[in-house]
Amino acid sequence: MSEVKKLKNNKEIIEYLAGKFPLCFILEGEAKPLKIGLFKDLVEVLSDDESISNTQLRQALRQYTSNWRYLYGCREGAERVDLYGNSCGILEKEHVEHALQKLNEAKAKFAEKKATGKFSKKKTNKNNLDSNDVAKKTNLRKNIVKTQFKPINIDELKVQSKVKVKIANKLNIATVLDISKDNVRVELDNGLVISVTADRLFKINKN
Repeated sequence: MSEVKKLKNNKEIIEYLAGKFPLCFILEGEAKPLKIGLFKDLVEVLSDDESISNTQLRQALRQYTSNWRYLYGCREGAERVDLYGNSCGILEKEHVEHALQKLNEAKAKFAEKKATGKFSKKKTNKNNLDSNDVAKKTNLRKNIVKTQFKPINIDELKVQSKVKVKIANKLNIATVLDISKDNVRVELDNGLVISVTADRLFKINKN
C-alpha cells in the first residue's frame, strides 16, 4: 500500500482545494466570499482524506480569507458560495464593512513595512558604502531597468496581461486585474492585490 503524500503548507492546501472545488476556491483574480460554516463542510467531505489534517485546513482557510484577493471580493451585493459554487445568500453589510476594515489594516501594515524597508536599506548603504559606491549601484539599477523594460502605455494594457510593477525599487511580476482612468489594479505572484499608477508599470522587453 502506497504512502499518502501529506500536504506541507497553506499554499499547497489552497491549490489542492482549488483543484478539488474549482467553483468555490479561486487561485487568480478576486476570490468569492465563502459560505458561513464552510469549514465544517470541508471536514465532512474530506474526512477520509489523509493528506490534510483539520488543523492544517483551518489555518489554510484563515490565510485564504485574509488574502487581499478575498477581501476585495467581499463587496456589497456579493454572494457567498458553497463548495460546489451554489449561492448561499448575499453578503451581509456588517461582513462587507469588516472585510473593508481588514483590507485597510492590511494595506496600512504593508505600507509601514515598505517604509521601514526603505529606511533600513538607506541606513545600510550609508554605514557600509561610500557615496561613490552608492551612486554606482543606483545608476546600475537604473540602467538595468532601461535595458530590460519599457514603460507601459495604459491604453495598451489588457486584463490578465503580465507586467512588471515597481515596488520599493524592485520590479515584480504581476497580472493585470482591472484598469481605470488613473490606476491599474494588479495581482503579484504572492497573491497580493494592489492599485498602482501606470508610471510604476513596465512591459518586458522581448528583444
